[in-house]
Amino acid sequence: MQNLFAQYWWVLIVLVIFLGFFFTVNQGFIGVITMFGKYRRIAHPGLNMKIPILESVFRKISYQNRSVELEFQAITADQANVYFKSMLLYSVFDQQEETIKKVAFKFVSDKDMMQALIRTIEGSIRAFVASKKQAEILGLRKEIVEYVKEGVDHVLAEWGYHLQDLQINDITFDKVILDSMSKVVASNNLKAAAENEGQALLITKTKSAEAEGNAIKISAEAEKEAARLRGQGVALFRQEVARGMTEAAEQMKQANLDTNVILFSMWTEAIKNFAEFGKGNVIFLDGSAEGMEATMKQIQALMLKQAGTTDTLK
Repeated sequence: MQNLFAQYWWVLIVLVIFLGFFFTVNQGFIGVITMFGKYRRIAHPGLNMKIPILESVFRKISYQNRSVELEFQAITADQANVYFKSMLLYSVFDQQEETIKKVAFKFVSDKDMMQALIRTIEGSIRAFVASKKQAEILGLRKEIVEYVKEGVDHVLAEWGYHLQDLQINDITFDKVILDSMSKVVASNNLKAAAENEGQALLITKTKSAEAEGNAIKISAEAEKEAARLRGQGVALFRQEVARGMTEAAEQMKQANLDTNVILFSMWTEAIKNFAEFGKGNVIFLDGSAEGMEATMKQIQALMLKQAGTTDTLK
């Protein structure tokens, strides 16, 4: 066996050299080839060749998306502690040779690059938060992300990377601040509820007053119309009585009868009407001859007045 190895040792050396010509790069990676420590070229995924001993694979760089979770603290302009939990998504900017050279040689290792990236993101967010008050922070997630991406993208481009997305998953404060914020929200809700209730009560009272006013107006108009109609009825009744009495008096004159009979008839009819339709319990009437005579004189005066009114209307 030793004799065989001594005779064919050169075959083993040739085999090693031959195998050193070839190397593979996995999909999603790009190889960086150096010669004597100096950059030579890049190698794409698949089977590649290099000069054995002279060339070496310095590094295989992934251009796939990578993510990292961040947790850090910032202080607002009013000295409130804010705690952030976020997710960072980044990748190599592109697969161009210049970009790959930046990624390969800017940092000693991926760990150093990651540390610089995280500190850059944290510093950008802390600078933004320091200019805002704690009451504003919760509503500024989108603004924080846009500010960070605008400020960090050009820095990452110098390193050969691109910030694809920054998601702020959670923003919290100290317990004392959270309790005070809850009280403020609760008091604002109570205030809004009281204002809504007051507005509703005002609207209800206003509508009720309008309805009552409209009802009074309608009732007054109806009463006014009823009074007008009653007045017209009374006037028509008086006209008809005067006309009837005038016609009866003319007929009695033509028959050579005493017109006092009409008065006497009106007197008796009035007493009958009082007794039949009166609402009271007692009716006081002067039933003596003198009383009847005085009443008949009053009726005669009324008849003369009505007759004069009728003549005037004619």
